[in-house]
Amino acid sequence: MIRSFKDILEAAMQAGPRRIAVPFPTVEDIRILSRASSSGLAVPCLIGRAEALKAAVGRTPMASREHEILDEGDRKEALRQAVVRVREGRADILMQGGASHRAVMKAVLDPAGGLKKKGGTASYISVFPLMKREKLILITDTFLNDFPGLVEKQGILNNALQLARRLGIETPNVAVLAAIEQVNPGIPSTLDAAILSKMGERRQFGKAVVEGPVDIDCALSKVAADRKGLQSAVTGNVDIYLVPEIDTGHLLAESLVFFGGMQTVGVVAGTAGPVLLKLPFTSAENRVVEIALAGLMSGNGANHG
Repeated sequence: MIRSFKDILEAAMQAGPRRIAVPFPTVEDIRILSRASSSGLAVPCLIGRAEALKAAVGRTPMASREHEILDEGDRKEALRQAVVRVREGRADILMQGGASHRAVMKAVLDPAGGLKKKGGTASYISVFPLMKREKLILITDTFLNDFPGLVEKQGILNNALQLARRLGIETPNVAVLAAIEQVNPGIPSTLDAAILSKMGERRQFGKAVVEGPVDIDCALSKVAADRKGLQSAVTGNVDIYLVPEIDTGHLLAESLVFFGGMQTVGVVAGTAGPVLLKLPFTSAENRVVEIALAGLMSGNGANHG
């Protein structure tokens, strides 16, 4: 089982490099991609003004490693080409590059030419290491879905379960978070949590233990759960925290980083290939780990066509 960011890097190196499409990469992007390339994690495909990209790459170790530069002077077209390469299997991962979050996700979620899987839900998964427990936890959705309904939550959970299993967690423990641990018709998130929990009991999520509704103290502490009469294998040993809406998810992720000093990486899942965004709670130092994480999600080998 993968228990740390170091384990993610080592597993991804063993799996081999992934081809990453990047529209109008920034100087920082090129520096990070050079590190990933030197580590055997990535084969960058850079789309933008070729002369400027060649000059920038020439100042990094990437110059002596396999990479590709495509000449395109229009930013919107460069993003479109990057998305197409992932959709057609000529790249494994899409990186934000010099485009905005909004532009990238608009292209990714475009029904006609984007990367969203048919009938699925795209979601953002944040991964945190718990040093004292020597394990990784997943929190979702922390960026994309503002107020997901039950159907969207089912898709968000499925995305997180797939990633958890990629990380070697065979039977993930899932806490479906709500304000309280009791089902209350006046609090819709508790109803969704109860339904998802029942779906878990009936194996609709495969091998997983899904508990909900669960408040945060019961999720974190078996002692607190026992005191409140909540008996579950999930309490005190959660692998996936499924949040009710974006306020909870985004603030939780930011609070763990900015108040708690924790490290995090994240990725957009539920798409034809993983998508890497630049979010404020992911440090520049951990962006190579994000590339490794996306590589583990993207299948058995890089596309080099």
